[in-house]
Amino acid sequence: MKAIQTSIPDLLIIEPRVFGDDRGFFYESFNRQKFAELTGRDVDFVQDNHSRSVKNALHGLHYQIQHPQAKLVRVVQGAVLDVAVDIRKSSPTFGQHVAVKLSAENKRMFWMPEGFAHGFVVLSDTADFLYKTTDYWFPEHERCLRWDDPDLVIDWQLTATPVLSAKDLLGKAFTETELFA
Repeated sequence: MKAIQTSIPDLLIIEPRVFGDDRGFFYESFNRQKFAELTGRDVDFVQDNHSRSVKNALHGLHYQIQHPQAKLVRVVQGAVLDVAVDIRKSSPTFGQHVAVKLSAENKRMFWMPEGFAHGFVVLSDTADFLYKTTDYWFPEHERCLRWDDPDLVIDWQLTATPVLSAKDLLGKAFTETELFA
């Protein structure tokens, strides 16, 4: 397992070591000790989530203002463009984002600590998206940034109109929402 740096130092792409032969493949998707060595943090994941979405489904940008969640995400079927936006006002990379293609084929994972808004768009016909979180989901503390906020300038690589939930249609502007100090 190795970590690949991104333009925002706290965000890491985790690439597992894959062993394959005629029968298929094997890889360790999580090892607490190795993860701590790569990230410098010994995290306690408390919830695993699995979602399946159709092509052009766009989720996000979500975060919890209280009970913030760090996330380790990956795709086990299909492909997505995964996006993390730094919403920590005290950060030198405040307002910047990183976009990473995650797929069943590349087997990459994306690590984002607390203080980031998260979203993804499905690039394949369908995608199965898995994520581990360091805190539970508290709907009363969840916030949503507009996915198309002009201040964020995110290239979602859309080829059609995105499929959005009612919650995502009501996302707030970056300049008008509650952010981290």
